[in-house]
Amino acid sequence: MSSVFFTHLTTNYTNIPLAERVRPQVLDDFIGQEHLLGEGMPIRKLAESHTARSILFWGPPGVGKTTLAQLLSQSWDLPFFSLSAISSGVKDLREVIDKAKEHGGALLFIDEIHRFNKSQQDALLGAVEKGTITLIGATTENPSFEVISALLSRSQVYVLKAFEQSDLDKIIHRAIQKDDYLKSLKIELKETEALFRFSGGDGRKLLNLLDLVIQTCVKNEKVLITNEAVELVLQQKIALYDKGGEQHYDIISAFIKSIRGSDPNAAVYWLARMLHGGEDIRFIARRMVILSSEDIGNANPNALLMATQCFQAIEMIGMPEARIILSQTAIYLACSSKSNASYMAIETAMELVSKTGDQPVPLHLRNAPTKLMKNLDYGKNYKYAHSFENNFIDLEYLPEAIKGTTIYEPSSNQREDEIRKFLKTRWAKKYGY
Repeated sequence: MSSVFFTHLTTNYTNIPLAERVRPQVLDDFIGQEHLLGEGMPIRKLAESHTARSILFWGPPGVGKTTLAQLLSQSWDLPFFSLSAISSGVKDLREVIDKAKEHGGALLFIDEIHRFNKSQQDALLGAVEKGTITLIGATTENPSFEVISALLSRSQVYVLKAFEQSDLDKIIHRAIQKDDYLKSLKIELKETEALFRFSGGDGRKLLNLLDLVIQTCVKNEKVLITNEAVELVLQQKIALYDKGGEQHYDIISAFIKSIRGSDPNAAVYWLARMLHGGEDIRFIARRMVILSSEDIGNANPNALLMATQCFQAIEMIGMPEARIILSQTAIYLACSSKSNASYMAIETAMELVSKTGDQPVPLHLRNAPTKLMKNLDYGKNYKYAHSFENNFIDLEYLPEAIKGTTIYEPSSNQREDEIRKFLKTRWAKKYGY
């Protein structure tokens, strides 16, 4: 297997970045991305099938895109060539394509493929179509917008996620156990919070930071790794934040109440406190999804869409860029009209169900798929709303024992004033709107 632009290890381990020294050599050594590499998952299947195909890896920096490309080239027994779109052009592409032809096919890994312009991407197309090149492109940007449609249609896109803290912990321990230089030292991992914080879910950054801290702090082949040691090396301080304790609940409470109180300044401040403290971004996004219904609701139905899209987006993007999406959403929610009417409605309904028990469904609201049910008057006197003017007919939809009970009370805001007006034209007598 041949390669270009590919670093080969030497015996001088300390001069090669730790991330390169401990790069996984087989797929089973790869940590994280279980949604792609677990048993029966897509990349695992591709590697085991030994059938090459073009792929685009979309994900944040330092999550294993380059490593997976190298491992797949081994599984597919293809020569491996690598280019960076930052520093390469059409001339470099043509040289690799010519070499691939000599080998009867090869895998070409292009890092930052979104930086290639249309003409550079077009130069790849013919070789990919003919199978001369099996392309694996890596991008931190949405390939739907950054990769030409012809290449996109010939490639399978896989989304890689930022490493979880549990993954980062495994990466550190494996490096200490596997790397020849680190194995020669007596390393005590007393605290790792600062390592995790400053790496931001980037595995490569984590390992190279660990390497830097070890080389700076080693004394008589002994290394004590603490938050203070990491801060000393980086000349940065980490904010104290107990993710599992009282502060965790106090700050998320302040964040939610700031949004509920329509103060975007305070909302973004408390968001920054959580992010600086290493709070799980999914926890923050999840709470904003809940808030969008509980505190905004139908005063601005777009709030729920915004919060839901935020949750989905941060899953794809990861930190540190996810902070921008979280900030945008928090500001939008804080500046939105507010209503807790939907929340109060379901609370009232739940209490009503608790007090009145399992009331029978009125016969006219029941389906009657059998003759027996029709004979029992199931569905009798039901009126189809769309058959009447304004798609409405005054019909009883609640059980007899609680008919006329008002459960939903629109709040006073522009959108729900419209809802109240709508309900008043239909249910003014029954529900008092």
